Amino acid sequence: MKRSNEEHAERFSRKAGEYDDSNTPEYRACADLVIQHAAPRPDDVVLDLGTGTGAIALALASRAGRVVGRDISEGMLEEAERKREEGAHDNVTFGEGSFREPNYDGPADVVTSNFALHHLSDEKKREAIEVVADYEPRRFVLGDVMFFGEPDPEEPFYSPDVDDPATVGVLADAFTDAGFALTAVEQVHPQVGVLVGEYAGDGEYAEDGEYAEDGEPDGSLE
Repeated sequence: MKRSNEEHAERFSRKAGEYDDSNTPEYRACADLVIQHAAPRPDDVVLDLGTGTGAIALALASRAGRVVGRDISEGMLEEAERKREEGAHDNVTFGEGSFREPNYDGPADVVTSNFALHHLSDEKKREAIEVVADYEPRRFVLGDVMFFGEPDPEEPFYSPDVDDPATVGVLADAFTDAGFALTAVEQVHPQVGVLVGEYAGDGEYAEDGEYAEDGEPDGSLE
């Protein structure tokens, strides 16, 4: 992790008011896929980690029974709350919480996250995914900066001084080790993608979903 939680929180609080307008087409495409794959049922509780200004949480509000958003940035949470009030989303709540300490002890049928996990080191990403698994959600949908191949140092999609993306293979291993069966891998950009895991428990995972060390799927996932 190249910055502390406090440093990341302060950085995002400064840009909260303009954050939505600064999002790239890849970010928006990734968010759309996270929303699509989350597919909550009408009585589901959705936990959105790294909720930011609430883009995913608020988009899922009309499809779920309840949505809980967590973030470390006070400024981003204030923006999310403003949007929640404007949209009159009474089934959405926002509050402070991190990946490894979400400050939420209720049920979570679906867990989502978009463009947030890449701020953590690979070891801390694994710990965060294990925290998600502790909720035993039916589905975990992660949209993020991730490497599908060797990153181009001349055209990085991320900021090397503050971000620490992982390869798809590293993330896939973390999913399966935590008990998620990886059911979908979507590439939005060579450095941006979406992973979908269904909770299986006990760290078991279907053989056709295994990933090679280089991040390329060995099985039939597309």
